[in-house]
Amino acid sequence: MTTFDNRENAFENKYKHDEEMAFKAVARRNKLLGLWAAELLGKSGDDAAEYAKSVVLADFEEAGHEDVVRKVEKDLGGRADAATIRAKMEELLPVAKQQIMTELG
Repeated sequence: MTTFDNRENAFENKYKHDEEMAFKAVARRNKLLGLWAAELLGKSGDDAAEYAKSVVLADFEEAGHEDVVRKVEKDLGGRADAATIRAKMEELLPVAKQQIMTELG
């Protein structure tokens, strides 16, 4: 293998790793958002965990995060508007990334 091939493989591996980490961070952010929304809905324990899971799954409906915003806004029934939910998502993304990095050691 040439130096170019080695560099290309390293770049591809880094890209794959970065994409995987971004996916995990967004999924974790959505879980945290779901737990936040569950608390607003008065859910706790297994009910809160199940609701958070439904928020994570909602992100697979379409590209972007608007599917999650719509679901949570609808479920909250006026307890928080779309702007508040988007702000919470922004707040939770670095938290999610930090949690993942901590878990990886």
